[in-house]
Amino acid sequence: MSWNPSLDPVCPDAVAVEAIETLIVPRARDIGGFEVRRALPAPKRQMVGPFIFFDQMGPADFISGQGVDVRPHPHIGLATVTYLFRGEFQHRDSLGSNQIILPGAVNWMVAGRGVTHSERTSAPTRKAPHSLFGIQTWVALPEAQEDAQPSFEHHGKESLPQDRERRREGSTDHRPGLRRNRAGPRLLRDVLRRR
Repeated sequence: MSWNPSLDPVCPDAVAVEAIETLIVPRARDIGGFEVRRALPAPKRQMVGPFIFFDQMGPADFISGQGVDVRPHPHIGLATVTYLFRGEFQHRDSLGSNQIILPGAVNWMVAGRGVTHSERTSAPTRKAPHSLFGIQTWVALPEAQEDAQPSFEHHGKESLPQDRERRREGSTDHRPGLRRNRAGPRLLRDVLRRR
């Protein structure tokens, strides 16, 4: 069901080739009837900064009645950041969170001392053909935060910074951009600052 569109490859020049420290080829993994490409951890690179897992979900197309079914599973000592380019799925967790994530939104789940969650295609979405494409990163929490109280934050697309250049051009592609002095989730800033 998954497909991987590719652009015309461009060979890098000699300077660009020398700048490559490690080439990571993502491995395909099944996570509940759905294939993801996991770039981290890799045999030669366990982490990049605080990022210990990096998964690409899709792009994938589903027929009616099918979808993502990542059953409940636990996390401890880390946080996950989920971002979708296309499609939607429903996040539920042991904190009582029940959130549909849509393209351009971010789910930020801090497992800390422990949380259990699932990610599934919602019942209404399963009624028709649909697609999904997104990423999920897993962030190692600073040692002092590993046993923190678990939490879940959802940030809708409208509350996140957008790439100014794309907005100016009228693009409907709303990938998060960097905006000076824009505050994100406090713990995320703390995690990235301490690495």
